[in-house]
Amino acid sequence: MKKNVVAGLDLGTTKVCTVIAEQSESGLNILGFGVAPSEGLNRGLVSNISKTAEAIKEAMEIASNRAGLEIKGLNVGVAGEHITSLRHRNYVTINNPEREITKEDLDRLRADVRTIRIPSDRQILHIIPEEFFVDYQGGIEDPIGMSGSRLEAVNHVVLASIPAMQNIKKSVERAGYFVKDYVLQPIASSYSVLDENEKDLGILLVDIGGGTTDVAVFHNKSIKHTKVIGVAGNQVTNDIRESLGIVSAEAERLKKEYGYATEESIIKDEDIYIKGVGARGNVKIPITLLTQIINLRMKELFSLIDNELRQIGFKNKLKAGIVLTGGGSLLKGSVDLAEEVFGLPARIGVPMDLGSGLADKIASPEFATVAGLVRGVPGSSSEESGIEAKEKKQSSKLKFSSFIKRVQEFFDEL
Repeated sequence: MKKNVVAGLDLGTTKVCTVIAEQSESGLNILGFGVAPSEGLNRGLVSNISKTAEAIKEAMEIASNRAGLEIKGLNVGVAGEHITSLRHRNYVTINNPEREITKEDLDRLRADVRTIRIPSDRQILHIIPEEFFVDYQGGIEDPIGMSGSRLEAVNHVVLASIPAMQNIKKSVERAGYFVKDYVLQPIASSYSVLDENEKDLGILLVDIGGGTTDVAVFHNKSIKHTKVIGVAGNQVTNDIRESLGIVSAEAERLKKEYGYATEESIIKDEDIYIKGVGARGNVKIPITLLTQIINLRMKELFSLIDNELRQIGFKNKLKAGIVLTGGGSLLKGSVDLAEEVFGLPARIGVPMDLGSGLADKIASPEFATVAGLVRGVPGSSSEESGIEAKEKKQSSKLKFSSFIKRVQEFFDEL
């Protein structure tokens, strides 16, 4: 039986990703991972509980088989346009005789935030302190142990739709698991692809998924803004499908194999053939035409984010630039387009410091969120040590198939 094992679940519009890892003082040990097609979600929201549960079960079974472990508690990533955020400032008085600030005072401060008035269909997902003040002295990261009579905090409060969260919970439970913690996806991604220096200088994280694009702004080592935008990879695929009159699967293939975000990024301008449907035969188009279709939607996405940055007043504070991650960031030329639209340096965010085990298998932007979920997000229960995991019992049928596979591999090598 292994201890300190944690599992992360990333519910995406196009696929469900899971990772099982063991936490230790030396770092993470990636024990298993699984990916399954997702048909029960739309733009981060569960649209079909049964199909979502099936995808969760399939992805977790793959991860469990690879890890040789059974684990029931999952850290679940949350996204969708129902996510909103606000800034809230509150304070508590320090009453103990020594006037020393303790963890209990921080707990009181946090509990006080939970009393603020929010819409009846919303719940608080995260309370993240941006900055503490002790007797009006600001710029304090950790006030525990300091002396004072008044402890104040500016908090980044993330809200989520109660029905949306209930549907996620039902899907996970129907698959045979339970939710250990909910974590906003861009926050989870930030803990796998950003370093502390970037968060200090000021950085924008753009996590491009299939149904939504998750945005997070960091400055002075704390999160300042979060946003979920309903424009992402699936919209690009749909534009290709509509413009060229082809099926979605063919549009997705063209995007991945031949797609570019800018014409300047094209390495070799050549004609490509697309499969005709019905009476239509195969059609030949130049890559530049495909690129123009993709460019319009990607430029729209980046422009929406750029306008958001200007509205909140953080455009000039991003000294470390832009980090693109998620499956949509794999589109060739996306970094070039980001630099063109934002006027800032950009890079692709790949999960860092994954430790040992199967780490190299998930060192891709597609696993940014789930890699953050097994790392543990400070301030949430996912930061706590994992739960016990039982060794997975292989059925005699599975053992026999594994034996046959080893025999086949032996003869293949002869």
